[in-house]
Amino acid sequence: MNIHVGNLSPDTTEEDLMKLFSQFGKVKSVKIVKYPSSLSKGYGFIDMPASAEAQEAIQNLKAKDLRGKTISVGEARSRN
Repeated sequence: MNIHVGNLSPDTTEEDLMKLFSQFGKVKSVKIVKYPSSLSKGYGFIDMPASAEAQEAIQNLKAKDLRGKTISVGEARSRN
């Protein structure tokens, strides 16, 4: 399941997100979306292969404080 994480601090790293989401199960990939200048756009995506683990992560990490900002977490929606 693909998870959208928003309201990320510019200081948040992909490693931070990997550690946070790995508490709930296997994380296949982590991607913070960045501008060409390498600055974070403030959101990213986590891919967790097991849907049940992904749902548990979403429920437990909603409104979690990470590096001084309250993150938003939810199932990523397709752009199509």
